[in-house]
Amino acid sequence: MEWIVGYIAIGAAVGFFAGLLGIGGGAIMVPLLVMLFEAQGLPREHILHLAVGSGMATILFTAASSSRSHAARGGVRWDIVKSMTPGILLGGLIGSAVAGVIPTRLFALLFCLIVYLASANMFFDRKPPPSRNVPGWLGMSIAGFAISAASAFAAIGGAFMTVPFLLWSNVPMLQAIGTAAAVGFPIAVAGTVGFVVAGLAQTGLPAWSIGYVYLPAFAGIAITSVLVAPLGVAIAHRLPTRALKKIFACLLFVMASKMLWGFW
Repeated sequence: MEWIVGYIAIGAAVGFFAGLLGIGGGAIMVPLLVMLFEAQGLPREHILHLAVGSGMATILFTAASSSRSHAARGGVRWDIVKSMTPGILLGGLIGSAVAGVIPTRLFALLFCLIVYLASANMFFDRKPPPSRNVPGWLGMSIAGFAISAASAFAAIGGAFMTVPFLLWSNVPMLQAIGTAAAVGFPIAVAGTVGFVVAGLAQTGLPAWSIGYVYLPAFAGIAITSVLVAPLGVAIAHRLPTRALKKIFACLLFVMASKMLWGFW
């Protein structure tokens, strides 16, 4: 029970940034969970998989809370969510199945590469040409597959790719953030199922685990993140977020690098 306070604190940070920037929070959640799991003495060979699987499961609640708040302000393009979902479900199942069985060091490397990409996209904040539009159904399904498969390696919820992709298609910023939050839900569904199934075949997992989802961490983070996410949404609709994105991008880079160094 003494570790619940740590999970609650992680959940508060994850929920706030999920609402503010439309991200799933895995980039900050996973390195922190890895540190807590190591301090708890959980099996080192399973720590990263447990952190990503548990983080993916919490996105179910974070994405639902964040997208509901954005939708109440007209910030979700449901037509985009609908067209991306088939590819998202397939990509998440395949990506999490692969992530669940690869060695820890390779998994850590892939996780950090995806976080580096996410932080670079957030830091440079590229702008689209004015003539670009949202692709058709096939293009959106392919985009959903790629985003979801990559997200399974980092429990980010896909916003690190969804938001730049939608901005590149000239979707307004607040709608891109809100839609990315909504897209995070089917990504989390597919990813969570995949990590649970992959973990069921493993031995030596700690008690209170369902596959690669560690229930104490999942519960502490999910409850707090759901409560705090609407606060981040409210601030996102009042303040410019460009400077904050650059700061947050640098934080993601440092945290991912520290975690990678620990596994190498």
